[in-house]
Amino acid sequence: MTGWVLLAYRIPREPSRPRIAVWRKFERLGVARLGDGLVALPADARTREQFDWIAEEIVEAEGSATVWLASPAVEEQEQQIATGMRQARAAEYQAVIDEAVAAGGGTDTERARVLRRLRAELHRIGRRDFFPPAQRDQARAAVENLATAGNPAPAESLAPADGEHA
Repeated sequence: MTGWVLLAYRIPREPSRPRIAVWRKFERLGVARLGDGLVALPADARTREQFDWIAEEIVEAEGSATVWLASPAVEEQEQQIATGMRQARAAEYQAVIDEAVAAGGGTDTERARVLRRLRAELHRIGRRDFFPPAQRDQARAAVENLATAGNPAPAESLAPADGEHA
């Protein structure tokens, strides 16, 4: 790992809208929560830019935020953070697998609808999957199997798209 980008922040409880918006952005990014008001992502140009934008939003909401580049002093701590992030993505991929399997017995129309949604979900998960678990490939295979079961929609590539991590 080359380092981490950290966002230390405080945001007023009221009004709640900015706080909730920031929380949702953190969820979409798949941040590691290191403590109260401290989140982290592996450092790259994209994650740093995203934290810079969120920091600006927090300051505009009359909070305080600082963006840091850092690395844990002990490698084991970094591994714990990565493991936590990997487990969170594994649970998300498992939900995709379960849903793809459950949708396999549906009508062509139902499978096509679920297929579109699961492909979009795989893309969203891939954007925050910095430490891919084994479930990633299983989820892609389950969605691909759903695509070929009854052939409800043209097959799309499940290879990582722009912004997804390999």
